[in-house]
Amino acid sequence: MSAKWSIIKKGVLALLLLFPLCHTALAEDERKDTVYTSQVKENAYDRRIHRYRKRWEALIPTHMKLQYAGNMGLISVGTGWDYGKRNQWETDLLFGILPKYQSDCTKVTFTIKQNYIPWSLQLRESRFSVEPLSCGLYLNTVFGDEFWVREPERYPKGYYGFSSKVRINLFLGQRITFDIDPQRRFFAKALTLFYEVSTSDLYLVSAFTNSYLKPKDYLSLSFGIKLQML
Repeated sequence: MSAKWSIIKKGVLALLLLFPLCHTALAEDERKDTVYTSQVKENAYDRRIHRYRKRWEALIPTHMKLQYAGNMGLISVGTGWDYGKRNQWETDLLFGILPKYQSDCTKVTFTIKQNYIPWSLQLRESRFSVEPLSCGLYLNTVFGDEFWVREPERYPKGYYGFSSKVRINLFLGQRITFDIDPQRRFFAKALTLFYEVSTSDLYLVSAFTNSYLKPKDYLSLSFGIKLQML
C-alpha cells in the first residue's frame, strides 16, 4: 500500500512541475495570435508630417517623354507629372538638341509644356486605349548669346517687336496607349505613342499678315513616345 501511495505522490509532483511549462507555452502562442491595435490618436504633429511627406512625394516624376520636332529641337527628351482626377493634366520639362545646320554650332533648347487630355477611351476589352484629343501650349527657349528677350541696343526701338529667345507654341494631337501586363513590367507600366500639330506665336502672326503662306509654312508636325512609370 505504501509503494502505491509513493507512486501516486511522484505522479502528482510531476504534473505540478509540468503545469507551469505548459501554461507558459500556451501564453506564448496566445501572444503570437493576438493583434494589438494602437490607441494613440493622431495629433497635429503627425498630420503635419504626413502632409509634408505627401508634398515631397508629389515632386517625383510620373513619366518620361521623347519627342521628335515640334519647334523645340530635332530631338527632345525630358520628364513630367500627371495629375487631376483622371490624370488628364500633364506638365513636362524637356531639353532638346538643335543641330547647327547653317549656324556656327549645335544648340540646346529648353521647353516647359502643359498638356490637357480630356478623354481616354478603352478599345473593347484590350489593353489599348485612345486619347482622341490632346491639346495645350508650351514655352520654348534656345540657349545662346545670339538670342535675346529684349531687342539689343544696336537695333532701332520696335524694329523687331518680338523676342528671338522665347517662343509660345500651341498644339493639337492624338494618342494611343498600351497598358503593359503587370507580369511583364520592368521600367514602365504603360507606353503611349502620340503625334502633334503645332505652331508658334511668330508663325501665327506671319500667317495672318502674309496671305501667300501655306499651312506647311506655319504648322509643324511632331511625333513622340511617353513612358508611364508611376
